[in-house]
Amino acid sequence: MSKAEILIIDDEPQLRKLLEINLESNGYKVWQAETGKEGVIMAANHPPELILLDLGLPDKSGHEVLKELRTWFNNAIIILSVQNSETDIVSALDNGATDYLTKPFRTAELLARIRSGIRRNQVLNNSCLIECGDLRIDLSSRIVKKKDEILKLTSTEFNLLAIFAKNESRVLTHQFLLKEIWGVGSQNETQYLRVFVGTLRKKIEDNPDQPKHIITESGVGYRFM
Repeated sequence: MSKAEILIIDDEPQLRKLLEINLESNGYKVWQAETGKEGVIMAANHPPELILLDLGLPDKSGHEVLKELRTWFNNAIIILSVQNSETDIVSALDNGATDYLTKPFRTAELLARIRSGIRRNQVLNNSCLIECGDLRIDLSSRIVKKKDEILKLTSTEFNLLAIFAKNESRVLTHQFLLKEIWGVGSQNETQYLRVFVGTLRKKIEDNPDQPKHIITESGVGYRFM
């Protein structure tokens, strides 16, 4: 089995070296770039399974690099940055980041996010049937089962669940979800989202008050586990 390839775009040599050692010891093949321009060229010439992207690059903003990559690169992109404001996090997620980790971070958490990102690639590229714990979501037939029992979901509830499931472990912002489900003109109607997340939780969670699937990321959005 070939090793999953990860591209690191970061201008800190010490961090790149540390990441390389940890990632290679966990079975990944690592490529490195220290500028945004170099990273985009490397990704275009040899697309990796996942990109680790810093926002503070010497030649251009990581936000610009993210936008450029997302015009053609569909695999996971995880942001690693010292920038920890809600504005930066929401902007990166809205522009297509799969996940966001603030430096310094724990290696074990990064590895878990990487595994989730690569699983997400596989779901998006290969499967119409998604299994999440006791849930089975058939995207082609639009049938959802919990412990082999078919759930009765409205069209909107199914569409919302499908977006969550296809982006497992990725933080999805309120604005992203509203745009995907109700269109651009509804991006400020957060009450729509709260209502449908609430009804969806009642149908898929064992305990809607302590959800294990749809997790709230305060002030940002939701993460599906």
